[in-house]
Amino acid sequence: MKEEMTSVDVAAIVSEFNSSTLGLLDAKIGKIYQTSNDEMRITLAIYGQGRHNLVIQAGKRMHLTRYPRPAPQLPQGFPMLLRKHITGGRIKRVSQHNFDRIIELEIIRAGVTTRLISELFSRGNIILTDDEGRILQPMKPVSFRDRTLRRGEIYELPPNQMSPLDVSPGGLTDIFSESESDVVRTLATRLNMGGVLAEEVCLRSGIDKATPSSEMRDFEGIHAAMDVVFGPISEGKLEPQVVVKDGNNIDVLPFGLMRYQGLETRKLDTFNQALDEYFSAGIEVAAKKVAVEQKKEGVLERRLRQQQQAIEKFTKQGGELKEKGELLYANYQPVEEILNIIIEARQRLGWDEIRSRLKGADIPQAKMIRSIDPGSGKLTVELDGTNVDVDIKLTVPQNAQVYYDKAKKVAGKSSGASRAILQTEELIRKKQEPVRTRQLKGKVKVKPRWYDKFRWFESSDGFLVIGGRDAGTNEEAVKKYMEKRDIFFHTEAPGSPVVVIKTEGKEVPQTTLEEAAMFVVSNSGVWKSGRAEGDC
Repeated sequence: MKEEMTSVDVAAIVSEFNSSTLGLLDAKIGKIYQTSNDEMRITLAIYGQGRHNLVIQAGKRMHLTRYPRPAPQLPQGFPMLLRKHITGGRIKRVSQHNFDRIIELEIIRAGVTTRLISELFSRGNIILTDDEGRILQPMKPVSFRDRTLRRGEIYELPPNQMSPLDVSPGGLTDIFSESESDVVRTLATRLNMGGVLAEEVCLRSGIDKATPSSEMRDFEGIHAAMDVVFGPISEGKLEPQVVVKDGNNIDVLPFGLMRYQGLETRKLDTFNQALDEYFSAGIEVAAKKVAVEQKKEGVLERRLRQQQQAIEKFTKQGGELKEKGELLYANYQPVEEILNIIIEARQRLGWDEIRSRLKGADIPQAKMIRSIDPGSGKLTVELDGTNVDVDIKLTVPQNAQVYYDKAKKVAGKSSGASRAILQTEELIRKKQEPVRTRQLKGKVKVKPRWYDKFRWFESSDGFLVIGGRDAGTNEEAVKKYMEKRDIFFHTEAPGSPVVVIKTEGKEVPQTTLEEAAMFVVSNSGVWKSGRAEGDC
């Protein structure tokens, strides 16, 4: 089952983005949301077509969607920065880098050019750069051995990939002469077409896919089969379709394949629609706003609800972590064999070759491995239907202990949340009790507190949080009252009060951090102007 777009899929969708039907050229960018850790949704006004949603999921997909995920209630930092730079701008160019899974949107706003680069390979990333290629902000700041994706760095593209659309029979001769693998793996990896299309080329050329590359001679036949397979891309004659087996979608393609003959295929008008139907299956769609008169939830009641939700989340996380630790012990022998196989292979082979050999291996341990992350040296193995991450540098008991330690940490958070619930319930009870008053003679003079000149509140964990009312109190909050280990908050966009958590040298819980973040955003000019509404 396909989990992410291939280079061929990217070539097809970029072709559609540059076409007249639902093309992105000159589309105006509206609101931008981050709907999950790796997914963005951008609203577009497309000339003559109305409003549409563009979804970009790092490492996975990019297409227009009719099934937008719900927007988060509070805006996150990365979409806020994107709004600052590209909202109101127009898309002037859509391109694919060198037949790789990289799509670049060139955007112009008020004469300033920026580029939004979507990397749809590996773990993926979304990067905003200026016209000179300097990174304004990546969605996920990371450093690799050969390139760095961090703010202020020059964006560097990954090494060039070879395109099956451009290679000649002579080029195929060179590629196969240098390969130590079989025909299908050589086509899949060296020509960047993936396993499914590599097998399709072998099928159409009549060549056994397991033939060693050193024995390959019919380069003209391979080249002719590639021309047939990739002809729809070169000629712009796509036949978008979703392949269905036993009632489940198993693949999405810009054109038909012989290998799927006999299976059900659902043909659609555009590849955008096909990608959307395939990848958006089961997504909870954002509901339209409906004005409902309801009783306003109080601050303490909202705090109690959030604390109860946190308890549920911690309980679920702790159970899942503990279960994974127990699964490692329950499958001790096969996991240990997997670790020994990978450790021994790493002494002789690179990760790409290990992946290649595992795909063709017919042993139970290889079939248990779901993915490999070379950067962290971790494997994802399937144990009794559950995916478990395993570090090859650790033994089985050490890997299990990692999960137990995480479960213990989550249990500590749950215990803290339980104590906070008791405190909140006590505050609610006191608030509901009738207040006994006595009449005092004369005026009572109340001594003002130093922080009364600011906006302020006390967090649910008992920390004082202050915020400026104007430029003067903003400056005073920082210069006069901000001390070492106090925590400073401000929005990306201008027009926000300075907000400071007075820590008194103590560790600040996540609940207080979240409350301070809500405080600064809800009092900012961005919020009041309507550019970040309650549905952000």
